[in-house]
Amino acid sequence: MKRVLSFDFGASSGRAMLAELKDGKIEMREIHRFSNDTVIVGGTMYWDILRLFFEIKTGITKAVNEGGFDAIGIDTWGVDFGLIDKRGKLISNPVHYRDTRTEGIAEEIADIISTEELYGRTGTQYMRFNTLYQLIYLKNHEPEQLENAEKMLLIPDLFAYMLTGEVKAEASIASTTNLFDPYKKDWDFELIKKLGLPESIFPSVVKAGETYGMLSDEICEELGCKKVPVIAVNEHDTASAVVATPSLTDDFVYISCGTWSLFGIESKTPILTNQAAELNFSNEGGYKDTIRFLKNIMGLWLIQESRRQWKREGDDVGFDVLEKEALSAEPFKCFIDVDNPAFETAGNLPRRVVEYCERTGQYVPKNRSEIMRCIYQSLAMKYKYTFNMLGKISDREYRRINVLGGGIKDKLLCQMASDACNVEVLAGPSEATVMGNIAVCYEALGEIKDFSGIRQTVSDSTELKRYTPQNNEEWEKAYEDYLKILGK
Repeated sequence: MKRVLSFDFGASSGRAMLAELKDGKIEMREIHRFSNDTVIVGGTMYWDILRLFFEIKTGITKAVNEGGFDAIGIDTWGVDFGLIDKRGKLISNPVHYRDTRTEGIAEEIADIISTEELYGRTGTQYMRFNTLYQLIYLKNHEPEQLENAEKMLLIPDLFAYMLTGEVKAEASIASTTNLFDPYKKDWDFELIKKLGLPESIFPSVVKAGETYGMLSDEICEELGCKKVPVIAVNEHDTASAVVATPSLTDDFVYISCGTWSLFGIESKTPILTNQAAELNFSNEGGYKDTIRFLKNIMGLWLIQESRRQWKREGDDVGFDVLEKEALSAEPFKCFIDVDNPAFETAGNLPRRVVEYCERTGQYVPKNRSEIMRCIYQSLAMKYKYTFNMLGKISDREYRRINVLGGGIKDKLLCQMASDACNVEVLAGPSEATVMGNIAVCYEALGEIKDFSGIRQTVSDSTELKRYTPQNNEEWEKAYEDYLKILGK
């Protein structure tokens, strides 16, 4: 029986999962978990990439001690990267996407390419930390890094390189860069040249399901493991989660719910209409050349960062308590636009919520319960707004939302999503990202037949929780007030 070792990295933690395929179902267990802590040095926020690679090695060692494995798959967040030089050495620790270095960078390229042309070429949602803006920052402010760079490797590609020595770029992770052609499924070298970026640093692109290479002799000798393939799964964590949507039809809406809420559909072709551009939807790579047409929405980060602030103030309150407090507060008294730049960066987020409500002339939340209620119902209202826009852009009517990932543990948010959108919500699997990662590995190993076989396997392996809409009239009435906050 073949076993898969999956590494799944989130913004705050990572884990190694060891999986087997038994009777058509994926059975997996966590064998190693670790924190993913950022390090701020000289005012710059970095990922501690060497320590994270140490954790990968630790996961491999633990898997060897538990009987070994036949393939490795890795998924991470998007946009961030490391540069390697001509000797194959990492030039610098990768910088965290929440670092402020890209503030104002979009204005620096406004004379080179318009926002409209950029969207028309890549179909990528504008976010100030996209890879494009990080590279332009280096070009304009730290040119020596690009001058010394041989290749740019996005985070999962960098880990695969460290394991195999192979330099490649998987398509779904490459599609998060704002430098990728969604039709050709390759780098947009014309755009890259126009922006004055070095074309040579962009690796050749491989599709999910292909193999980077085998574990290097050095890794095998150090860790006592056999030489197995490192498979290019859908390496963007959202792409892996969407693979694991337990739907047996292609007519579904998903929310990959975690630090971010990725809200979208699976499309056979890119959607680059004016309306899609105006609403800032993104066209990113999916499995088997599909497109994940989606909107990046600020997600549980709002709750996570609020909790961190209260913890800094001496109150180590749990998420379960915050959920109960939100439910106890009076509804619909105030809202925030969860995607406002004020909420992007780390810091005193509860205070920013209060300041936002003051600034917009609303009721000002007076305690933690009211702040939490404001955050929860604002997230649900943003879901409703996005759900409505998604139907208009795709000219389809959707009757169900699949919520995937760790966010399904937040039952209040799932219920509010159903209430606000007035449709059934199916929650599960909670481990969608790692399950999608594993399933692609099993197809590459010949253990699952095809994409439909993956979806069937995931469906057979998952228990779903259903939420049905309640109090929809109240939500509809409150939605009018919410739209005023958005200026709609």
